[in-house]
Amino acid sequence: MFTGIVTATGTIREAHQAGDLRAVIACPYDPAAIAIGASIACSGVCLTVVEKGGRKGDAWFAVQISAETVARTVPGRWVEGGALNLEQALKLGDELGGHIVTGHVDGVGTVSSVTPEGDSHRVVIAAPSDLAPYIAAKGSVTLEGVSLTVNSVTDEADGTCLFGLNIIPHTADVTTLGALKAGDAVNIEIDVLARYLQRMQSLRG
Repeated sequence: MFTGIVTATGTIREAHQAGDLRAVIACPYDPAAIAIGASIACSGVCLTVVEKGGRKGDAWFAVQISAETVARTVPGRWVEGGALNLEQALKLGDELGGHIVTGHVDGVGTVSSVTPEGDSHRVVIAAPSDLAPYIAAKGSVTLEGVSLTVNSVTDEADGTCLFGLNIIPHTADVTTLGALKAGDAVNIEIDVLARYLQRMQSLRG
């Protein structure tokens, strides 16, 4: 489990097919604090550490990425040079600063627009029709592994929706969200509570 509070950004140093896709991710973590078999969220995707190395501030870890994960996440995400938002798994007693995040991406959205709003930026995301019912104003959503509050939702005639978010300067500086532009694809994880409520409602219906 995660909170959607990104603790570092990393870069894909190597990526090659070896049965599953194997990626080596450079990061500023202390490798002594990374356990083999541990979970690390990589731009919202929960992946298992299979190897590690380096030193504190200049570390790396390797993960295996299944074909299912590649198919469910942003196209072209797992390539050399790609930047990733990183978060190590929540420990009992850690501060829950964001919301409960599973690291299971539900779908891919598209950035519709990015506009300045005060010191922040307003980002509008187009969500596919299968995710639209789970997105609510003032609810939580995970975008590229970052816990965010939905400011507004506009439902479209085709069942899709547009939802707006504010990216404050700090979030823009410490995550990859500061580089978002119109047309970019993004990993979306809906709020786990919304998922269960929708399922309960569908069974009642």
